[in-house]
Amino acid sequence: LTKLKSTYADGLGKVIAPDGRIHTSFQNTVTATGRLSSTEPNLQNIPVRTELGAELRKMFVAPAGKVLVDADYSQIELRLLAHIAGDKAMIDGFRSGEDIHTITAAQVFGVARSEVTPLMRRSAKAVNFGIVYGQQAYGLSQTLDIPMAEAREMIDAYFRAYPGVRTYLDETVAFAKQTGYAETMYGRRRPIPELRVPAQRMFGERTAMNHPMQGSAADIIKIAMVRVAERLRAEGFAAKMILQVHDELDFECPASEVDALVAMVREEMEGVAQLRVPLIADASIGETWAEAK
Repeated sequence: LTKLKSTYADGLGKVIAPDGRIHTSFQNTVTATGRLSSTEPNLQNIPVRTELGAELRKMFVAPAGKVLVDADYSQIELRLLAHIAGDKAMIDGFRSGEDIHTITAAQVFGVARSEVTPLMRRSAKAVNFGIVYGQQAYGLSQTLDIPMAEAREMIDAYFRAYPGVRTYLDETVAFAKQTGYAETMYGRRRPIPELRVPAQRMFGERTAMNHPMQGSAADIIKIAMVRVAERLRAEGFAAKMILQVHDELDFECPASEVDALVAMVREEMEGVAQLRVPLIADASIGETWAEAK
């Protein structure tokens, strides 16, 4: 409560400009992953995961006659993993249009998709996203509060289900050890000197595994931002792109333009890269940032 009050309620209240808005600054060359970062104040870390924290987003309200439109990529890093690794089972899972976490749970626990329980899905979701970040058995056991042996078996079952992912991750780490860097789909490199320091080698390996996905996602949304901005200008939209939060773009839009804006933004975001799996952007609308998320 103290953190929420001091950092957000009190902190953001102090930086409201005379025009009634809060203006952040975006840094393009600070993060190692290539993501934009937001400073003074940081508007990319407004809480959303907890119910109480998410209440803070009600403070951000669209002007009269306008709404906020939130467009964000659905599971972009997992989709990029499927594309870059070329794993047939994962590619087929995304192409089917079914929930990838349910599909993974069925594979990992050896049950039919119709028999997957919410707990199984939650566990599979943790494995899916953990693998993207190079998580090992210890990390997964902490996340799910399960014994190490059980976490190790889940990861082994995951790699049996998606053998192409295991091969890809091993090859990516070997490449980074040989060259000293990992790179995105677009060829942007991240040096990983930690791979040559024994005490930091595990961090270096996790970084090598994750950078191609997280870095490529950063590249893709920046390209999307440029294309969306060009369309906003060329087609005379009154809507404005006002914020980027990693995989999410936020717009302030007259109510009369909502349908046209959503169609255009989804077209550009989904058309940035031709992947082996669909690239999906979901859009939501609301009078406050909380409603639009």
